[in-house]
Formats: sequence, C-alpha cells, structure tokens
Amino acid sequence: LNTAFMKIINSVNTYRESVPFKAWIRRIMINTAIDYYRKNRKYQEMIKYPDDEYAVETVSVDFNHADQNFDAEQLLELIRQLPPVTHQVFNLFAIDGYSHKEISKMLKMSEGTSKWHLSSARKKLQVMLNQSHSRINGLGRSGAVVKKKASI
Repeated sequence: LNTAFMKIINSVNTYRESVPFKAWIRRIMINTAIDYYRKNRKYQEMIKYPDDEYAVETVSVDFNHADQNFDAEQLLELIRQLPPVTHQVFNLFAIDGYSHKEISKMLKMSEGTSKWHLSSARKKLQVMLNQSHSRINGLGRSGAVVKKKASI
C-alpha cells in the first residue's frame, strides 16, 4: 500500500486529465499489487510451513486445461491484442469494475455500444484462448494432432 501511494505521489505530474483520476489511481494500485506478487512469488514457493507436515489429505481441484496452461501475463498479452476501443472497454468493465453506464459517459458512446465491445472482446478472447490452447496441446488449426519430437 505504501509503495503504491509513493508511486502515485511521485508520478502525479504524469497524470493526464483525459483519464478519470480514480481510474488512474486504481490502475497504479493494481499494477503495484501485481508487481509485488510477482516479485515475492518465488520466495513464497520456497518457504516450507511447519503445518504442511501435519496436513490432512487434501482434495484436488480439477481445473480445465486453459487454467493450467495460462498465467496472468499470457492472458494480459491476449487482451492487448484486442482492437483499441474494445480493449479499453474490456479493461474498464472486467478489470477496473466500471458499469456500462460509467463507461459510456467516459468514452462518449452509448451503453449498447459499450456492451457490444465487451461481448466482442469476450468472443475474441475465447477464440484466441482456444487457439493458444490448441498450440500448447499440439493441435494444429484443423484440430489434427501434430507429432512432437520426443525429448529426453
């Protein structure tokens, strides 16, 4: 929290009035939290907690293949590939939590147009996720299995 406030204070001169101040601060806070998580993730994985030795058998959760094969950075890269306005609407709605009414006022468009951009973003992301998932699992565009060389 302190780091995020320091970033806000130090970069207040870079604030552009075309972006709502609340959204600008929210973006800095979110990015700072993500940076902190990434920075400390490797250390958290190395820590062995004493309670782990006495843990009761846990139930494994079955995630779908996309969840297992994608991390946040890959998903953000797919989002960045969306058309500019669609990308902006998707970020404002899905990440920043604005309503379609608020988005329509900010971007000077109708609520219906905002909803259309969100729907379009979701459809395009679904297609891109399926294509990425197919590449990861060795499937070509036609769905046929591509033979991989065995590595030792």
